[in-house]
Amino acid sequence: MGHPGLSKLDQLCVDTIRFLAVDGVEKAKSGHPGMPIGLAPAAYVVWTRHLRHSPANPQWHNRDRFVLSGGHGSMLLYSLLYLTGSGLTLDDLKQFRQWGSKTPGHPEYHPELGIELTTGPLGQGISSAVGMAIAQKYLANYFNREGFPIIDYKVYVFAGDGDMEEGISSEACSLAGHLGLDNLVVIYDDNHISIDGETELSFTEDRAKRFQAYGWHVQKVDGDGNDMKKFERALINAKSEVDRPSMIQLRTHIAYGAPTLQDTAKAHGSPLGEQEIRGMKEKFGWDPDKQFHVPQEVLDHMRQAVEQGTEAESQWNALFEQYAEKHPDLAEEFRNAAEGRLPVKLDRVLPKFEPGKAIATREASGKVLDAIMPKMPLVLGGSADLTPSNNTRFAGAVDFQKNARGGRYIRYGVREHAMGAIMNGISVSRLLRAYGGTFLVFSDYMRGAVRVAALSKYPTIFVWTHDSIGLGEDGPTHQPVEHFAALRAIPDLLVIRPADANETAQAWKYALEHPDRPVGLLLSRQGMPVIDQNRCASAANLSRGAYVLTSRGNPEVILLASGSEVQIAMEAATRLDAEGIPSQVVSMPCWALFEKQDEKYRHSVIPPQVAARVGIEAATDFGWHRWLGEHGVFIGMQGFGASAPYKACFENFGITTDNVVKAAKEIVRKLKEQGR
Repeated sequence: MGHPGLSKLDQLCVDTIRFLAVDGVEKAKSGHPGMPIGLAPAAYVVWTRHLRHSPANPQWHNRDRFVLSGGHGSMLLYSLLYLTGSGLTLDDLKQFRQWGSKTPGHPEYHPELGIELTTGPLGQGISSAVGMAIAQKYLANYFNREGFPIIDYKVYVFAGDGDMEEGISSEACSLAGHLGLDNLVVIYDDNHISIDGETELSFTEDRAKRFQAYGWHVQKVDGDGNDMKKFERALINAKSEVDRPSMIQLRTHIAYGAPTLQDTAKAHGSPLGEQEIRGMKEKFGWDPDKQFHVPQEVLDHMRQAVEQGTEAESQWNALFEQYAEKHPDLAEEFRNAAEGRLPVKLDRVLPKFEPGKAIATREASGKVLDAIMPKMPLVLGGSADLTPSNNTRFAGAVDFQKNARGGRYIRYGVREHAMGAIMNGISVSRLLRAYGGTFLVFSDYMRGAVRVAALSKYPTIFVWTHDSIGLGEDGPTHQPVEHFAALRAIPDLLVIRPADANETAQAWKYALEHPDRPVGLLLSRQGMPVIDQNRCASAANLSRGAYVLTSRGNPEVILLASGSEVQIAMEAATRLDAEGIPSQVVSMPCWALFEKQDEKYRHSVIPPQVAARVGIEAATDFGWHRWLGEHGVFIGMQGFGASAPYKACFENFGITTDNVVKAAKEIVRKLKEQGR
């Protein structure tokens, strides 16, 4: 079956890509063969004629980025990585979807192999690609100098109907159009098929006009996905576009060439089956008795990418050496960022907050950013249209806009989910870090991006303010009560809820110094007293997740709290001490960090022999049993909040010093009666 614009060798390469995908899915008895078959010609043209990459070093900083947003078609990406020599082997393809393999069902972030992003949850890939494009624009503005285009890559995305339908992509692509990200090229696999059947069942809008309305440059390539001459003309036009991101709406056919399953929903997510594959291979002039067959001339041809990439990288390295001679400070800054070194010792620039003042942790966070961000030029901030409330815009910040690529503050608009994914895309640049803010209750809207960040260990920083019923009058629609537990349940997400301004400073310090996973900062709307570190333990102990803030003799009761409720615990401890009941107050800003401490330390903070424990948090009790033990009592929320001044909310929901004291005394009394 001939393809316009392709030589016989080109056709052989395309068919090899197709049948590697087909055979991989068939061997696994699981997977999605239809999309890789239909997109193989376009993928071949992009990867062999346009994508600048170095298979011998997939993390070369000036490579083009490729994102398979429709991650279910992962065998397409794996086949390309193998054929171009990026680290996967044929045996890896044969282990598709098997335990411990490098080829899971959906691509998982693995930059050493050339997998730029975790994709699978539809819409995440294309949305994170917007962040990748923002990162390139900022880095080019910051590092490039006349004659030295150190950063000049493009971002290519393969996206499908599912990506187009998910709301997150609407948010992200709208912002991409506003920002004029002309380094972003999306190839839309318009195959007219979804899992339920034809896309016309539920998806009939004019996608081209929609993207034009976003401010994108849009081209349509009709036909069956095989006219690569026509597709390549569109691709060249897209690469030449100035001031607008590009979308090529490429008409393809799912499972192209399959005798009975082409253009069917069954071809989307199920193996084709032995007879269908045999018929398809015969149709393409392929030996039906061979599986994972790679003709030597195909491998020789496509492995030229190794030499070509090495040469491109070598030229870039030579250019960088010249750049370093002319701009040594910038070159050193580039190297430091690439190796994860911060430009300043944060202890030297973090503000110190004096006791005797009440300050909301969101406000303290803003003061921390004012102090550190002028010295952290490779950290980009932003907010989802809540800048004055989140306190995320630092002094002297300039907005990142179409005409201001050096701006470090991104106005995401009311697009929380896209903001999360875009920050992920920025943070995988390995040169930049990203943070962005919204209200904690809206973390629900961005949970998909947060989960992907945790799964992939992206170093994204999520700033969530208005963290409890303490936000007051906006009421239960805006008062997060279940969100602490919901976020703590995500593996590898560090949820940090600081107790005062100095813990907030330490939370930022930890987040910036540990780029090994995402961090969520939970910050208060209401003012909170600054804890006197001359009388209490240092806030630097935040790095251990939980610590003894105050302790009176041999404690009879442990008071555990996070955030604004630490002050309630401290007040209760004073009253209990006056009544002859010594207590130990524990600040617990980050459960996940505390869990990683050794047993000796954990037992010093929460002594196992002290059974009387009170947990205090303006949230539901989910998860608290692990710290409170058999006899502990929780003081917190039992349901949703209410619209009222925040002090009235705390009072009416019983999260008060009086109730903590009462609960502590009752536990101690009962345990003494039991002889404990």
